[in-house]
Amino acid sequence: MKTTNTVPATPQLAITGLMTLALVLSMSACNDDTDLTGVDTNRTYTQIERLGNPLVSEVFFPKRDHGLHNNKGPADDLQTMDQGGTDVRGHISSFVSQFPNRTQTTITTLGAVLAPDMLMVFPNRATGAGNVGWLTWALKPNVGYGGRLLTDDVVDIGLSAVFGNALDPAQSVLAGLTSDNVGPSVRSFSATFPYLEAARP
Repeated sequence: MKTTNTVPATPQLAITGLMTLALVLSMSACNDDTDLTGVDTNRTYTQIERLGNPLVSEVFFPKRDHGLHNNKGPADDLQTMDQGGTDVRGHISSFVSQFPNRTQTTITTLGAVLAPDMLMVFPNRATGAGNVGWLTWALKPNVGYGGRLLTDDVVDIGLSAVFGNALDPAQSVLAGLTSDNVGPSVRSFSATFPYLEAARP
């Protein structure tokens, strides 16, 4: 014969159960640290990467120095590594000069316009056709507006500056190195923020 022991439900047990549940829920709510009541001035952040101009870290810095560049800021870019800086100009010079027939004009210009490593914009300059975009402040000195367009092929612009004669007509062109041979984007960007094209089906 099978017997089952049951505890009769009483109002006292029900109230005890509800109180226990309420206590558990209130304790879990006390551990919820996502509710902010103001600015927490005790927070510290660790910078793990930065990108001012495309290709600076990725091309001019050897892999072993990427962390150096990523963990510092533009204020450190003009100092040598011995001085605690990132030495952007020195890295550019080391990289570019290892290829044949690169001129000092190209090396000096790249160092001048990419160090400190910040995307430059000159709002007092005209924004006419060809004046706006990456490296325009170097390609059109005292005229280029700067910035970066969504349609800019920054890889080809950078390769043309280093391996072509975009910055110095006297520099010989290294055939086959002035383009990544990837065609332009087929996207149609909007003229208003956030500049994204319509969703594709």
